[in-house]
Formats: sequence, C-alpha cells, structure tokens
Amino acid sequence: MSALKAGDSFPEDVVFGWVRPSPENADINACGVPTKFPASSQFKNKKVVLVSVPGAFTPTCSANHIPGYIGKTAELKAKGIDQVVVIACNDAWVMSAWGKAQKVNDEFIIFASDEDCKFSKSIGWLAAPTRTGRYAIVVDHGKVTYAELEPAGGVTVSGADEVLAKL
Repeated sequence: MSALKAGDSFPEDVVFGWVRPSPENADINACGVPTKFPASSQFKNKKVVLVSVPGAFTPTCSANHIPGYIGKTAELKAKGIDQVVVIACNDAWVMSAWGKAQKVNDEFIIFASDEDCKFSKSIGWLAAPTRTGRYAIVVDHGKVTYAELEPAGGVTVSGADEVLAKL
C-alpha cells in the first residue's frame, strides 16, 4: 500500500492495541488489560482524527503535538469529530500510561499502539525503522478527507490547529 490521500478509503483490517480507560485503571500505576481496537470497522461509523507521533513521552509529542488536541477538544467536537486516536509504535501499556500522564482518561481521545509500526509501515510513513512518522489523517465514515505527513522536525501539518482548519 502507498501513502493515503484525500478521497481514499481507509484500509481494511487495521487494528491497534489499546487499554480501554476505566475507573479501575485510571491511576497511572494501574496497567489494565490490552485489547484490540478495530480501527477499520470503528472508522466506518465515525468522523475520526488519527494522529501519529514518533514516540510516547517524547519532548515534541508530549509538550507540543498532543496537548494541542487535548486543548481543542470542544472545537474538534463542534466540527463533528467523534474521536481522536493517537498512535505510536510503543506498546499498549506505554500508550495508556502516556494518555494518563496527559490527563486523558476517556474515549474521545484514546492512546493506542501501532504494534511493530504495522499500519505506518503499510502506508510508508515511518520516522525510522522502529518509529511511526508524525502525521494526521482525518477519516469521515471510512473515507480519508485529510492526510499529511510532517516534514522532518516540528508540527506544521499534523497539529490540532492545522487539522481544525481542514475540517
């Protein structure tokens, strides 16, 4: 498969790993049980922003990229976004802990694992052999309406402001 672009259908059989938020695992020290998040089937029924970052707990991702989405939750919802899915190649437990460290513990913004960079590899959007690229893809009921990979360094096309401007 090649890079996604507006007008493409979101690929079939994309599955991420994640730990569903719950009161029992709300504390950052609670692990929870990883399960599968069937992105392809979920995205057929929703308007979703899929945000990929090179790694959980990394400086640009934690201080700049993802806080923009957290701070713009109301604006994203007002534009019809049903969910924001943040992915990286880290495992589901690390992604869950990162979400909790970002003070997110609901299902509007979820933190999921692109295990082995499988999805990012399939579209050719890697930052390194074991790192997902920094990108944003908007999927509206199974159809890609926006897909941009960041050039090296910074957050210029995949941040919340940039995505909001395209909705």
